Amino acid sequence: RIKGRYMGRLSAQLGRQAEDRAAAFLQAQGYEILQRNFRGGRGEIDIICRKGGVIYFVEVKYRGADSWVAPAEAVSADKRRRLYQAAQVWLKKHASMDCACSFLLLTISATGTMDLIEDFLHW
Repeated sequence: RIKGRYMGRLSAQLGRQAEDRAAAFLQAQGYEILQRNFRGGRGEIDIICRKGGVIYFVEVKYRGADSWVAPAEAVSADKRRRLYQAAQVWLKKHASMDCACSFLLLTISATGTMDLIEDFLHW
């Protein structure tokens, strides 16, 4: 039981570190961070940012060297649906539904390589 709690905390810590790195990477690429860890509509969005008049909803995925699944493959259909629902909630609270929006997947490998996949979910 203790091992399970420890692994849960370690996983949460690695997730926070990956999100911090992702936010710094996005800022360096010219994105303005609007919010982090938004919860709504039974889902959570890791990072919400803006660049060039477009609002981006970003899912961050980190995978260690021992992972059997590529980061992009780790996002299930259910997770995609919850991301979309959370984005709708955020837009109702913060922006016009007429604004341009896109979903990004930012993957981080165990070696530190980052890949940004645009239009991860088609709006």
